[in-house]
Amino acid sequence: MNILYQDRSTLVIDKPAGLPVHASRAGGPSVEDFFPQWRQGKNGPWLAHRLDQDTAGCLIIALKKSFLLEAQRLFAAGQVQKTYWAVVAGVPAQREGVIDKPLAKHTQGRAWKMAPDPAGEAAVTAYRVLGDNGAMALVEFHPRTGRTHQIRAHAAVLGHPIIGDAVYGGGAGRLQLLARHILLPVDPPVEATAPVPAHMRELVEACHGTL
Repeated sequence: MNILYQDRSTLVIDKPAGLPVHASRAGGPSVEDFFPQWRQGKNGPWLAHRLDQDTAGCLIIALKKSFLLEAQRLFAAGQVQKTYWAVVAGVPAQREGVIDKPLAKHTQGRAWKMAPDPAGEAAVTAYRVLGDNGAMALVEFHPRTGRTHQIRAHAAVLGHPIIGDAVYGGGAGRLQLLARHILLPVDPPVEATAPVPAHMRELVEACHGTL
């Protein structure tokens, strides 16, 4: 597991796409499998937040309970700066903007997804197009709230779902979504940037993005 940042209280790891953060009932590897080698003392570590299984990039692991509680407070207060990169289908007409659409969980049978719903929880995401090739675009997203599947659902709301996101209309294949950068305003700040993973490089380059 590639470690992007480390101090006595925390790690920021580069989570590979396809690796779940929690162990599943079906078995198989997860981020939690690495906890014993990171443990300091009798307790921990702990996940400070979560990423979807198919999302790559920056994931914060708390090594001390005091840091975990402070990180959770900052996430809840919307004070953590998060940057995502995604390759989306098509090119947004507006090169930058803000998506302000409440989201709620909608279930059909055994399947579910987050969908725009006036009765849902507030969800706000700023975005900026970094490059495109006419058929797809590399978009930088800055979520101002932390709803489940927020980037994926808001990309679909924009009319340009993330490529490889079958749930939200982006078709089959690998999900083209990276938790690119994270900054926690603690003292000293916890900050890390994840490299573009191998499965995204071709499309990022096709959109004239910088690896």
